[in-house]
Amino acid sequence: MKSLVIIPTYNEKENIENIIRSIFSLEIELHVLIIDDGSPDGTAKIVHELQKEAKESLHIIERKSKLGLGTAYITGFKWALKNGYEFIFEMDADFSHDPNDLPKLLDACANDGFDLSIGSRYINGGRVENWPKTRWLMSYFASIYVRMVLFINIKDTTAGFKCYRSSVLEQINLDNIKFMGYAFQIEMKYSAYKLGFKLTEVPITFKDRQLGESKMNMSIFKEAFWGVLKLRNKKFK
Repeated sequence: MKSLVIIPTYNEKENIENIIRSIFSLEIELHVLIIDDGSPDGTAKIVHELQKEAKESLHIIERKSKLGLGTAYITGFKWALKNGYEFIFEMDADFSHDPNDLPKLLDACANDGFDLSIGSRYINGGRVENWPKTRWLMSYFASIYVRMVLFINIKDTTAGFKCYRSSVLEQINLDNIKFMGYAFQIEMKYSAYKLGFKLTEVPITFKDRQLGESKMNMSIFKEAFWGVLKLRNKKFK
């Protein structure tokens, strides 16, 4: 059961070694692929040093500049499919996603028969820690808005902590994914849903980053707001 965790990075030198070591310390065997967008702080250099220990388990793709979260994941998805991974994760580098939740996401796909498992803040048992109330409200009501517009029964529609079966990514036209931020996460879930795959949510605790700077900005929220309306008319087959 070959599994890969994809982690996009930009200026994550404070977190990158710890997140990689945390993943490799789990009882399940996972490989890691870092997609670094030319971090000037030396994130990629740290990964290269860790590769001396990890041998075949740690990989990195270096891009020359910030090209967006969506394109980073699509680059990672294509690499994962080319290299024969069966289960493929999305995960942040800043510990807002707890590595200890990775086995739960994998179990939902590998043993419970789901095609896409979503680490959810907004189902029973899920929660958010250390977020300003305004940001929590914006995220929570954004998910309600998405459900109302797209008629999709997912509580955490903008979640970025996920596990895919490779068959999902093989059938989604990755070159036709248009959005980069929150809207990218929505578009991928909605694409899987419209193609008839089985989605589930797994409760997680989301923690705001302790080190480094957030990449969130208002343009990402605007993209999601208007992008959801465009998704209603998108052809998936």
